[in-house]
Amino acid sequence: MDAPVVAAPSPFRPAAPPEGRRPGGILGIVALGLALVIFLVDAFTPLEGAVAVLYVVVVLIAARAFQRNGVILTASGCLILTAVAYFLSHRLFDSDSALLRALVSLAAIAISALLVLRNQSAARILAEQAELLELTHDPIFVRTPTDTVTFWNRAAEDLYGWRRDEVRGRNVHVLLRTAFPDGEAAIRDALMRNGRWEGELVQTVRSGARVVVESRWSLQRNADGQPLAVLETNTDITERKRAHAALAESERRYRTIFDTARVAILQQDWRQVKAVIDAVPRDSGMSLGTYLDDHPEVVRDLRRSVTIVDANAELRRLIGADTGAAAPQSLDAFLFEDEPTFVESLLALARGETFFEGETVIRSLSGERVPILFGITFPSHADGFECVLVFALDITERKQAQEALLALQSELAHTARVTTLGELTASIAHEVNQPLAAIVTNGEAALRWLKRSPPDLGEVSAAVTRVVASGTRAGEIVSRIRTFLAKAPPPRDWLDLREMIGEAVLLVEREMVRHDVRLVRDVAADVTPVHGDRVQLQQVLINLMVNAIQAMATVIGRPRLLIIRVAPDGTEHVRVTVADSGGGIAAEAVERIFQPFFTTKADGMGMGLAICRSIVEAHGGRLWIGGHHDRDDGPGAAFHFTIPMTAERGS
Repeated sequence: MDAPVVAAPSPFRPAAPPEGRRPGGILGIVALGLALVIFLVDAFTPLEGAVAVLYVVVVLIAARAFQRNGVILTASGCLILTAVAYFLSHRLFDSDSALLRALVSLAAIAISALLVLRNQSAARILAEQAELLELTHDPIFVRTPTDTVTFWNRAAEDLYGWRRDEVRGRNVHVLLRTAFPDGEAAIRDALMRNGRWEGELVQTVRSGARVVVESRWSLQRNADGQPLAVLETNTDITERKRAHAALAESERRYRTIFDTARVAILQQDWRQVKAVIDAVPRDSGMSLGTYLDDHPEVVRDLRRSVTIVDANAELRRLIGADTGAAAPQSLDAFLFEDEPTFVESLLALARGETFFEGETVIRSLSGERVPILFGITFPSHADGFECVLVFALDITERKQAQEALLALQSELAHTARVTTLGELTASIAHEVNQPLAAIVTNGEAALRWLKRSPPDLGEVSAAVTRVVASGTRAGEIVSRIRTFLAKAPPPRDWLDLREMIGEAVLLVEREMVRHDVRLVRDVAADVTPVHGDRVQLQQVLINLMVNAIQAMATVIGRPRLLIIRVAPDGTEHVRVTVADSGGGIAAEAVERIFQPFFTTKADGMGMGLAICRSIVEAHGGRLWIGGHHDRDDGPGAAFHFTIPMTAERGS
């Protein structure tokens, strides 16, 4: 029959002695009574024999009733009773056989006592070891070679759900429905061959849930080398396996995204950069930006120190590398010498920012320029800079589309300028006719002075001088018109708003006279030059002034005023206001006034204000409309636009 399950005492509560084992109890009384009976029989009866050997039974009973000291006292008492009985029934050396029986009895009692004490000591050691097994969090059980459980600790109860008494006499691997990944026979062969086995098993707990355990088997053999028992220790790694599987799935998804994304992704190592940035002295009063400007060699070294750990297929396509070819190992291979955003990313890193984005141009393997939008993700902790992710998006097509759009906008703006001048044909003709008429008049006068006898050369010289001045004036008018109509406007430059407004006013001056409009100019003394395109900004001004003049065509009974104000708008912009004293703009039209093809004129195209807004926004400013409440000069409408005073904001 299989051995019963050992139940080790718990370290957290007193161990209850097994039933019938009560020190000083029934077994103690039985042992003492039996010792008295043996003594009486041995001492006072004529029986010849080794009656005292029966004291061994007393010692065995005492082993069940008492601990070490009780067993020693019992054995000592039995030895004394044996000697006393011998001396009471025999004289010293009276009979050799009686003395021999007494010595044999004494030896038997002593030997049995020693064996009992040794067994108690071994049992105590085993109990202590079993108690240690109860302290572990890993399920531990001992089973026979046929898998019948002989020991089952508390952790096994907690994991599997069965109590010790419930697993008694049962096959543990049948109970747990153990799945052997390598085959049960192969595992048992390895155990018999090596005495040990380690691996993973899948088992079923009482609730029906499956758990994965890391199992370690140790084989115990007897003196003849035959299998005696197997100690099995299991560690529940279900959560670890689940976490590992989730991590592996996350890694798989990351690699899928990394390899198939239509965005270029690079994994870079910035540890050396981080170390250098942290080591830059900050207590000298010099900012990091100034330090990097003063030490361009540091920037070059930092560019070379950024190594590329990994790059996806889109990045290889972006730089023109073959699919199987390795990407460049250094960031410096991608960047042109004057690339500005790397220094900006260093400053962002020094500020502790975790994300930096920008727009730049990188170099392909063939040396071509590739415009990109990029983002850099910096780790929030200091030990993660070996994995800095950089995302890059090829914007070549977007740049080409922007250039095409700008070309179309330029063409549309040119068309609008032609249309505007078409509306000013009468005024332009008048402006040109005036110097031409003066030229004719002064030329005729010069001829008359030459025909006189003698010719009056002084008057001729004065007339010719007036001809030259009139011709110069006509040339300036034509030049302004040609510049205004030019398809390729000059590059942006610093502009004096007073001068620019004066030139624009000359082009609409005749129109103001024809409509009886009075011009009011109010230019603040502290207005500084602005950075922009002269022709395009003049187009905005002329368009707004012509609209204002036409809006006052029906005004009767009050002055027709065209007001141009220029004043600083904050510290970075100049505001230009073009206001009129007309009838204003209807509320429903205000919401749509800047939409293309929306117009309040019977013969208008509805493109003028839309083009004006796009020009102003391209300069880094904004254009908006104000109503009566924005003006202190009575009724009418006011258009405002701002222009940056710095080239960086206007670019």
